Amino acid sequence: VQLQASGGGLVQAGGSLRLSCAASGRTFSRYGMGWFRQAPGKEREFVAAISWNGGWDYYADSVKGRFTISRDNAKNTVYLQMNSLKPEGTAVYYCAADSAPRSWTNEWEYDYWGQGTQVTVSS
Repeated sequence: VQLQASGGGLVQAGGSLRLSCAASGRTFSRYGMGWFRQAPGKEREFVAAISWNGGWDYYADSVKGRFTISRDNAKNTVYLQMNSLKPEGTAVYYCAADSAPRSWTNEWEYDYWGQGTQVTVSS
């Protein structure tokens, strides 16, 4: 599976962005999908995850109620709608695919990663 993240950019605090992650291959619907982010000088952290059919999702406490993860298996795409963005949300955002989800939040269990898209939130 190859993943291509897009949709990042510069936004003011309180604004919104929608990230997309397009996957190649016919097996996209078999993977749990996650979004992670890495801020400058910090470790990569979990943001959100969604099950293979979209029936279950999970969020980091820091984004709960503001971000929404979704997927369209017909389009081989997973999305991250980000509302009420904060300056601390400035980071490179990565999408990832997990063939055998267990913890969902541990980056080491994800098999494939996109290249990342930069999100910058100005105060």
